Amino acid sequence: MRNRRKRPVIKTHKKLSDMIADKKAGESSSLQTKSGSSVVGESNDEQQQVKVGELSPSLHINVDRIKKRLGNPTDLIIREFEFELEQKVTATLIFLEEMNDTQLLSEFILDPLMKLTSDKQSSPVPVEHALHYIKQNALALGRVLDVETEEEMLEALLAGLSVLLVEGNTKGLKMGTNGGKMRNIEEPTSEVVIRGPKEAFTESMKTNISLIRRKVRSPDLRIEKFVVGDITRTDLAIVYMDNIVNPLIVQEIKERIEQVKTDGLLETGQLEEFIQDETVTVFPQLMSTERPDVVIGNILEGRVGIIVNGTPFSLIAPTQFIQFFQSSEDYYMRYDISTFLRLLRFSVFIISLIAPSIYIALTTFHQAMIPTTLLFGLAAQREGVPFPAIAEAMVMEITFEILREAGIRMPRAVGVAVSIVGALVLGQAAVQAGLVSPAMVIVVGITAVASFAIPSFAVATSARLLRFPLMIISSVFGFYGITLALIVIVAHLTSLRSFGIPYLSPFAPIQTQDLKDSLFRFPVSHLFKRPENLAKKNPTRTLPYQVKKKREEETTR
Repeated sequence: MRNRRKRPVIKTHKKLSDMIADKKAGESSSLQTKSGSSVVGESNDEQQQVKVGELSPSLHINVDRIKKRLGNPTDLIIREFEFELEQKVTATLIFLEEMNDTQLLSEFILDPLMKLTSDKQSSPVPVEHALHYIKQNALALGRVLDVETEEEMLEALLAGLSVLLVEGNTKGLKMGTNGGKMRNIEEPTSEVVIRGPKEAFTESMKTNISLIRRKVRSPDLRIEKFVVGDITRTDLAIVYMDNIVNPLIVQEIKERIEQVKTDGLLETGQLEEFIQDETVTVFPQLMSTERPDVVIGNILEGRVGIIVNGTPFSLIAPTQFIQFFQSSEDYYMRYDISTFLRLLRFSVFIISLIAPSIYIALTTFHQAMIPTTLLFGLAAQREGVPFPAIAEAMVMEITFEILREAGIRMPRAVGVAVSIVGALVLGQAAVQAGLVSPAMVIVVGITAVASFAIPSFAVATSARLLRFPLMIISSVFGFYGITLALIVIVAHLTSLRSFGIPYLSPFAPIQTQDLKDSLFRFPVSHLFKRPENLAKKNPTRTLPYQVKKKREEETTR
């Protein structure tokens, strides 16, 4: 087979595929047998020159490949146009309609390129240099990168970028023209704001990162991105302060994220199950929030924020048990008020966990511990009830859980009313029918209200789950069973770790300095240090100061 000459530079606006077809048609028919095999060989050589996965210099071949890979979707827009360099050049702009800003595409890509003429060029630009010239002189966009393979082009299109291909070039350009409809920044829906910033994360990871950068104007803020999910290709990012965080914690989080192998990742709850330390537990090991100020406050203490594209909830790691009883408002109010509220939240957690169990144990085994007057009243109430206390409690608790779930699933306009009215009507009807005693209705009602006073929904759910086995244990063993069960729960909490950090710190192991910001919150002037296990690089939060003493000295002069 004869050697082929090097293909000359294209000097016309005719497509490369048309030139090859004309060349084949002009060959002599008398040499059909011999030269025909040569033509086939030449065609195979041309196909071999474009390796598998690389872009072809022919536009229609690249476009056909993209259509085939994407299934020729209706939202795939292919805009072919011409512009002038050394000669007229054909180009194609490819993008997904609903994921791009069409106004941005028209004003900053199509309009400048279609107005290109040879008069505006200091020297003629050959076709092979078209992409470099366009990138440097024609596109008024901040994010323009090269595309060399078909997979890179597909990934760019599915990520909401647009791709520009030029006839005769084996590369393309991917441009940041992301757009489409996005939810505006609103108030948090799952975390009520009493005092503090009234803004919440959205489903856009870029918007969430911008909310953090607006408040943390430090060059030490680090944002590292990952892609998880073989099918969904979900973007996520970790956010931390490089001058504060423990490098071992960051390395551990990175390794766990990189080891996640799944088809899709839709929400942070799925990621939490993949990267948490212990799976057999009812207690959350990562903190979830939709408030930027909560994430910022935690990364300033040496923790790491995890943001997932497509969900307004972000994760915070590592996490201690005491964090779930703290709120960002605690740092925006006086320390004495914050301390009272933290103690109240921890108290309502204990109430929601063991209040029904204590009532069952008292009425079943330990009647001597009840005051005589109250005991006579309880006995009179239970005189017509045919079921034991454990059966009453189970029926009422399950009924309330059904009403709570129904209130969540029903339309928001009627959900709250249905849950409240349903609880009142069913409770009153059950008492009148003699199925439960009024005292049991009161205990279950207090337990339900207490569970809503816990700031973290995850910890409140843990108390709801543990409440039922504790009720069963108390009905069999009384206070002895409750005591043993609580010891087992505390031992389990002590054994938990969150990315290597003890879950019950600063109580177990005890850390004196960190106790100043646990169940109690000392004044800000006494919170000099960051958590001991987290901030290894820079443990000092603020320097000691004495404003009051200086003012006293000034007033006595």
